[in-house]
Amino acid sequence: MVRLHDTRTGEDLPLEAEQGERVGIYACGPTVYNRIHIGNARPYVVFSLLRRFLAHEGYAPVLVINVTDVNDKIYDAAGDRPSAELAAEMTRFYEADTELLGLGRPDHEPKAAETIGPIVGLIEELVNRGNAYECNGDVYFRVRSDPQYGALSHREVDAMDQGEGVEGSDRKEDPLDFALWKATKPGEDTSWDSPWGPGRPGWHIECSAMAEELLGVGFHIHGGGSDLVFPHHENEAAQTRCGRGAELAQIWMHNGMLQLGGEKMAKSVGNIERLADAVERWGRDTLVYFFSTAHYRQPIQYSDEALTQAATTVGRIRDFARGLDPEAASATELEGVREQFFAALRDDFNTPGALAALFEWIRLARARNETGGADLHAMLAVLGLENLFDAGREPTAEDLALLDQRQAARKGRDFAEADRLRD
Repeated sequence: MVRLHDTRTGEDLPLEAEQGERVGIYACGPTVYNRIHIGNARPYVVFSLLRRFLAHEGYAPVLVINVTDVNDKIYDAAGDRPSAELAAEMTRFYEADTELLGLGRPDHEPKAAETIGPIVGLIEELVNRGNAYECNGDVYFRVRSDPQYGALSHREVDAMDQGEGVEGSDRKEDPLDFALWKATKPGEDTSWDSPWGPGRPGWHIECSAMAEELLGVGFHIHGGGSDLVFPHHENEAAQTRCGRGAELAQIWMHNGMLQLGGEKMAKSVGNIERLADAVERWGRDTLVYFFSTAHYRQPIQYSDEALTQAATTVGRIRDFARGLDPEAASATELEGVREQFFAALRDDFNTPGALAALFEWIRLARARNETGGADLHAMLAVLGLENLFDAGREPTAEDLALLDQRQAARKGRDFAEADRLRD
């Protein structure tokens, strides 16, 4: 039985699904106003690997990772450019950068700008039920209308700050209320018609609508970084609970933050490394392995020392794996160790515990001169590292010429050309 930690209850809950049954997973994706950094990649990796594990366990996982392409940050970053143009460009970069991780695409990647109809419909239902109200073209959610508000983040309602600053404070019935729909303001170049006039959705309602549109209400797992528990996920849960009379998700699963120098990696802090640069520097295998070295719920320290150690370990696994036949069965004595690997993942997706079993498997296999690698291949595949069995190839003259051109472009600070050559 698979058990996952639920932020709302604080307990490890069983995954309530039968083998072969669809398991819906929704993870909050990026707001596309800039290139994503390596910290943004952690939830992408965690939930991509979770999908692989659940598929191995006989479920039919459906992974949804959205793109927030309508947001204040996009308006601010666009400057004189059309905001939709910036969002489209950064979405393309996001897709290309995450493609470098080699984990496949999510099953669905909805965009807020393409989900306006369902968003407006959910807001209308909240207004009709008395959980939301309109004022001068804005629509706000009545926080105190939800008796369970705060249950996810375990906060007292009166101690909460939505982070909206003074915006709309003169129009809100209560400072705790948050925006569902924002009337178009001077300088904003993108808007949609609505029953309350031209405007755009607030951030929180976008995800509630996108998740419901693709997975329905009451799907199995809602994921994202721990920095989203409040206000984003608290507000998502409240909107759906009040608008639909049911919980949005059964389990709320949150990954810890990537840290650099003891602080959360974030654009606002300035301690970031772009994902594309990190892949170039360390290689995708090292990065994907690195994310599994810490339990997903814990913070993980990003440092040259940690990545160097990860690169060394990956190299050793690769060297051993290449001497095995990935399709040949392993000795019976090793089956128990393989089971320990998957048992660790069933216990709140404990990847460090799984890695410990994997290393024990390698130790025993080396001691008995094992040649069958099917067990190891199955374990590595769940961790996104099945390619460590590949023999690889030497770089061609064309490869080396492209590398020289890219290095020259970087030296000349022509980063757009350097990115093109890297791709």
